[in-house]
Amino acid sequence: MGIFAAYLIKTDRRSGLKYLWGGVIVAVVVSIVAGTALSLTATTLPSEVEEALAGSLSLVAVGLVTWMILWLARTARSMAGQLRGDVDRVYARGAGWGMFFLALFAVGREGLETALFIWAAAGSAGQGGLPLLGAILGIAISVTLGYLIFAGMSRLNIRAFFAWSGALLVVMVAGVFSYGIHEFQEVGWLPGAEDHAFDVSATIPPDSWYGTLLRGTVGFTPNMTWLQVIGWVLYVGVVMPLFLAVSLRRTQPPKDTADDITSTASLAVVGNS
Repeated sequence: MGIFAAYLIKTDRRSGLKYLWGGVIVAVVVSIVAGTALSLTATTLPSEVEEALAGSLSLVAVGLVTWMILWLARTARSMAGQLRGDVDRVYARGAGWGMFFLALFAVGREGLETALFIWAAAGSAGQGGLPLLGAILGIAISVTLGYLIFAGMSRLNIRAFFAWSGALLVVMVAGVFSYGIHEFQEVGWLPGAEDHAFDVSATIPPDSWYGTLLRGTVGFTPNMTWLQVIGWVLYVGVVMPLFLAVSLRRTQPPKDTADDITSTASLAVVGNS
């Protein structure tokens, strides 16, 4: 959204800003409502149904976020140019509400995906307010970074940013995948619920702050089953090399977009000047 807004100002299309932010607000509200409804619904279900739902939605979140990670790795070099092209196409068709729906679908798609991922990650980390606090802080950082890009006060190498964050996400998604396996084992859909690969509960208490941190970030629990460990290792072993191969692939950046890859702030600087 920071790139969108900066480009609107650069090309003297400020009238589109109100539609842009209107779409963002609606998308954020829809995402919050969806996440709240998911949380409230899950807590009212019988335990077996809740475990089955948690496992299923965790795998859905794994699929969505994995697709997003690989897509970002493939398109990061040309992302600024593609976003500007989206704005140009919308204005070629009349702008106004087109910008509203562009923002609505862009933020809404990622917002629903984020709500699902946060719900699954919070479930793997256990109950309590810390997962929600972490989600709020993460979103606040994202909003701040977007504003700094828009205001021309931040230089961001998009490709490097997504390379580092994507690699971290691969490890975190492996933890959600492991959590989904655990839930399916609890409900009896997968075997091996009692076949633990290790049990270090005495060293890393499950209810300790560092135990919760490990569980919520990398999916580590003090008594993981063999199937959980195998699932975690297989996911990282397959997705991480694929992500790195796509992310580090040397391709020529599209003409006239290289400067925006290294500094999207230039969009706002030119517009303001």
